[in-house]
Amino acid sequence: MQVFTVQGMTCGHCVRAVTDAIKAEDPAADVQVDLAKGEVSVRSQLASEQIIGLISEEGYSAKAT
Repeated sequence: MQVFTVQGMTCGHCVRAVTDAIKAEDPAADVQVDLAKGEVSVRSQLASEQIIGLISEEGYSAKAT
């Protein structure tokens, strides 16, 4: 499980955008978002750099924790 700190997520739409972006690249990915903590946990075959890139494309700042 990879965990990322994500800045800028404020609502359900943000959660859906991040989740859908990751699942578009890896449909089997397990994506869990903790909006209160600003964390996204991902179990995926994608590299952490790829996941950060996908989150960034949605307009959020992300870094691995």
